[in-house]
Amino acid sequence: MAHEHIVYMMLVDTATIVRDESTIMKYVPLLEGLAKRDDHHPYLAIAQRARGVAHRMAGEYEDAEAHLKEAIELFSETDTRWQIGRTLYELGELELARSNPELARDYFAEALEKFESLKATPDIARVNTVIRELV
Repeated sequence: MAHEHIVYMMLVDTATIVRDESTIMKYVPLLEGLAKRDDHHPYLAIAQRARGVAHRMAGEYEDAEAHLKEAIELFSETDTRWQIGRTLYELGELELARSNPELARDYFAEALEKFESLKATPDIARVNTVIRELV
């Protein structure tokens, strides 16, 4: 049976991917609590990224940026390039929401570098599509 923190991590991460703000906000506190208790930085980073996405969706851009950058710092501790790439992608989405396409392009390009280093083909295709649409 999966441990509680794994279940919460999967719920939070899936809610983030499908942009389900209410589910993010329901499970993030539970994931954060366990991640802090266990000093589990990758799960804490997933929670921070999810909070960032929820704040972006709510139009709270400064809070979104703070949480996304915190997630980058936490993921960088263990050089989890795929997770860093996913978070950079979210920073790009944030900058699009802020009507700042040049900075968005920079974040998407950084995300692309991370994904290419891992040969993460679906993510490479997704980012390339967004970059092409920015032209």
